[in-house]
Amino acid sequence: MSTRAHAQIRRSQAITTWGPGALIDLPRHSGIVGGLETWSKVDVLDEITDPRLTRKISRLTDVPTPRLYAPPAASTAPGEPARGIGVWRFPEWMLVQEDSAGDVNERSRRLVHRKFLDEKGRFDGRQVVPTRFVRACPRGHIADLDWHRFVHGPEDGCKRQLRLHERGTGGDLADLEVRCECGKSRRMSEAAELDMKPLGLCWGPRPWLGADSQEQCGLPSRLLIRTAANAYFPQVMSVLSLPEHGTQLDDAVRELWDDLQIVEDSADLGVMKKKPKVATKLAGHSDKEILDAIARLKHGDSQEQPVKLVELDALLAAPDRLHPLRCHHPRHPWRVRQRCAACRARTRPAVVSRHRKPRRGDLHPA
Repeated sequence: MSTRAHAQIRRSQAITTWGPGALIDLPRHSGIVGGLETWSKVDVLDEITDPRLTRKISRLTDVPTPRLYAPPAASTAPGEPARGIGVWRFPEWMLVQEDSAGDVNERSRRLVHRKFLDEKGRFDGRQVVPTRFVRACPRGHIADLDWHRFVHGPEDGCKRQLRLHERGTGGDLADLEVRCECGKSRRMSEAAELDMKPLGLCWGPRPWLGADSQEQCGLPSRLLIRTAANAYFPQVMSVLSLPEHGTQLDDAVRELWDDLQIVEDSADLGVMKKKPKVATKLAGHSDKEILDAIARLKHGDSQEQPVKLVELDALLAAPDRLHPLRCHHPRHPWRVRQRCAACRARTRPAVVSRHRKPRRGDLHPA
């Protein structure tokens, strides 16, 4: 994986549109966005501190104390180490850009694997483009099509040259056919027939985690168009950032969380108290009080409400504020959208000619 930047995206898109496992088209390549291990080191990332979101993720993932970080920002200072998100080349199969012979509405292009390209990324001196067809399963695993198996079946081991024959300009699956030099062929429309299992069973590939990152699966593989809108759906989890008004001890524990997150009992706490900073911050509190505060931060309060209810209570508890375009009259309800005549007159801007002195009857802003 090259460390040179090939493209730029917004940091918010690294969470939604092009999160880990998303298929992305770069200026010169296509790829799949790498997992979190391809991000920059955590010491250069901005940590996000939100106890409620942390506890929510902890309950869903069974990770005791997850750490949250914002996507890495691009390097701006000269000489600063490169920061970014890794992308793996995907798919591995390419189509050779060959001149069409005869009818302009028909063309046949060779299907080649990336390992047969030269150092310039070409095949026989010709440019190549990634194929737009991949396979996936309902569990999110994704991989290249086994083109030879698709044409010949699982029993035939023919590895001769394949071609993708296209008729028309619509790109419909019925107009595409994969042909082998041995004479066998198969229409791409058959790859979409799930009952026939034309693409075989999924073996759990996860290319966004790198090579050899498979897991057990066994579900039937389905045809997926790489550039389709349904190729990737991020699982986004969000909360409203509301300040938690805890005690002084809770604030101290939160400030020392890097040291106290591994504390499980009084013995661990005694070891951490040997650090002067920890001992100073926790002075005046018993071990039981400190351990209870650590447990609250790790697992939440036993009386804690669901996240959405906490957010709703915070919104309903907000004081009513008068909108500048709503009625200000004390006897009118705040929900009235139309202002009364007195309010309209009071907020009307002054219109005074600059060529004469103001008169007694001129309006002035309130």
